[in-house]
Amino acid sequence: MDFLTVIQISDTAVRFAIPLLFACLAGLFSERAGIFDIGLEGKMLAAAFFSAAIAALTANVWIGLAAGIGASVALSVIHGLASITFRGNQLISGVAINFLAAGLTVLIAQDWFSQGGRTPSLSEFGPNARFNQITLPFADQMGDDKLGIIYRELISGHSILVYVGFLTVPLTWYVLFRTRFGLRLRAVGENPAAVDTAGVSVVGLRYVAVGICGILCGLAGAYLATGLQAGFVKDMSSGRGFIALAALIFAKWRPWYALWACLLFGFLQALSLRPDAVEALVQVNVPGQLLDALPYILTVVILAGFVGKAIPPRAGGEPYVKER
Repeated sequence: MDFLTVIQISDTAVRFAIPLLFACLAGLFSERAGIFDIGLEGKMLAAAFFSAAIAALTANVWIGLAAGIGASVALSVIHGLASITFRGNQLISGVAINFLAAGLTVLIAQDWFSQGGRTPSLSEFGPNARFNQITLPFADQMGDDKLGIIYRELISGHSILVYVGFLTVPLTWYVLFRTRFGLRLRAVGENPAAVDTAGVSVVGLRYVAVGICGILCGLAGAYLATGLQAGFVKDMSSGRGFIALAALIFAKWRPWYALWACLLFGFLQALSLRPDAVEALVQVNVPGQLLDALPYILTVVILAGFVGKAIPPRAGGEPYVKER
């Protein structure tokens, strides 16, 4: 496997890792506040549909992005009402959101566009209907040495949401571990009674965390439909919400570890597109189906607890009842 092939696979890995990263950080905020969210998949799917649909109708990807985020936040509010206000089972609420999004997106897409539950290709609506690649300064002038290839082929040439995704990691770390809000948010996930005793609203903090989760899932879904691809198709999230949950557990609820976990999953997905490179590396004929299944196999391995003990926030999944 030559150097250029490695860079090309790494470039694809970055593109595949970004929706996982957004969703993983979304789950990080929610679960750090004590709200388990199995519904990441459904929120991504709803955001993917509405971002692509509205971008197609308006020929403006930014309006589509706002619509995708709005749809995801709306589902987050539903999850918040069910699990925070009415103290329902958080896992059942998340599963219900997944079913709701899977059915409604196809139903509305068929009603609006009559194309079998998908949207038209955004390429038909002009260059502003989807996120385009950005060429960073001096990328075209870089030489053919390794540094030049890395800058031109790997760092440059992504859509703006890719760079936003990477910037979200240090921002998440700073908010959670260097601000008073982050301290309170983490405390709500560990000991909500102590936070309540200090005069801080547990319900309010959890709703904020769920809202942030909705925004990040909206970015994940919008990137899928308007950045990674040029339109919505049925079930296009393809289990990425559950892979993001596995990456979150793998990362032990830490932002920087989440970045590397998502890049690992993205790399495994990228390998499935280059079976020739894998065979050249291992000198063995590797079935394409096995390469396609690798991210899901790793997800099962992580969720089964084979990668070390991961301890979630102590108050996670438990509705808070204020003492009288």
